[in-house]
Amino acid sequence: MKTFARLAFFLAVSTAQAAVAPAPDWKALNAESIALYRQGDVNGAMLTGAKAIEAAAAQLGPDNPAVATVVSNVARMMDISGHDADAEALYRRALAIREKALGPDHLEVASTLNNLGSVLREQGKAAEAAPYFERALAIREKALDPGNVDVAASLNNLAVTYRALGRYAEAEPLYLRSLKIREKATGPESAEVGATLHNLAALYDAQGQFDKAEPIYRLALDVRRRALPADDLDLAATLSGLGELYLATHNADKALPLLQQSLAIRDKRLPAKHPDLLAARRDLYAAHASRGEFALAEQYAGEGQVTVSEEQRRRLSIPIPSAGMSPTRLQ
Repeated sequence: MKTFARLAFFLAVSTAQAAVAPAPDWKALNAESIALYRQGDVNGAMLTGAKAIEAAAAQLGPDNPAVATVVSNVARMMDISGHDADAEALYRRALAIREKALGPDHLEVASTLNNLGSVLREQGKAAEAAPYFERALAIREKALDPGNVDVAASLNNLAVTYRALGRYAEAEPLYLRSLKIREKATGPESAEVGATLHNLAALYDAQGQFDKAEPIYRLALDVRRRALPADDLDLAATLSGLGELYLATHNADKALPLLQQSLAIRDKRLPAKHPDLLAARRDLYAAHASRGEFALAEQYAGEGQVTVSEEQRRRLSIPIPSAGMSPTRLQ
């Protein structure tokens, strides 16, 4: 039985059992769930988290803010594990609790809006996600100092969503504001600055503004090489972005080493059918083919492989940011 199905089954059983047996201590269950997750037992963590949710609701009442905290913990685990629909349902539950208990303009409401927007965007629902990011930004701008890193995160998340919707003119000033805050708050060579630089370069790239995109990609690459591990997937994204730009501008000699480095990372870190890994192989196929190296190109050919167009390449150059454990530290 799949994890989400087991979770739904357990929730039904545990709810029925709660009527005839005392609920276990929710704090202990929540701590156990977090510990299991940190140990790598994701399924065990989610199932124990489900027990914690039900115990907290039974002991504190379903609308207690502490219940929302436990719900958010489990939602985050499900989100990172790829159970997007289940994560969305739990984030919506946490949001309803927090809005009722804390008020619509509370910072914890903003964090939940941010997480809900992120999981919607991951499901390809950027238009639905945008109002949640807009509201989260409005709350944070009202409650926090303008130079706060959480404001920068909201600016960046909303810009990513506008970019996915093709609202490029609206995305650019948000990225620039986010970059200014992050450079001051975290230093010019932080991972957060590298993320914003990459996203800004990808925005110009998507519009065919290659002269603007190239130096920003190169700066993002320099920052990420220093700030991230050598096999980090975000580093691979910037290697690919710059390599694909060189492909689009007919400079395969510059593109090739960047694309090879990106493939090496993705081949190590991603499953065989992952879209980013397949994209990396298509890029190398195109790079070798453009140099007339058809025998070398064939080793990267997939089923029905054809050389990608520049429009396809530009779409591939806009990666979806990976979510970290913190709800306010998304790219």
